[in-house]
Amino acid sequence: MIKYILPAIIIFIIILFWEKITNYVQNRFNIKLNYIVVSFIAFGMAIILLLLNY
Repeated sequence: MIKYILPAIIIFIIILFWEKITNYVQNRFNIKLNYIVVSFIAFGMAIILLLLNY
């Protein structure tokens, strides 16, 4: 049950604090995050992690 709830909570926290994350990355590395690219990367990592669990 935890392996289903934990990724959902992590994704929710990323969505909730997206502005703070982008501001931090922009100030730290001088890179603007593209929502589409970051979404695909996060989605791909989530798929890989889920597949590794099975």
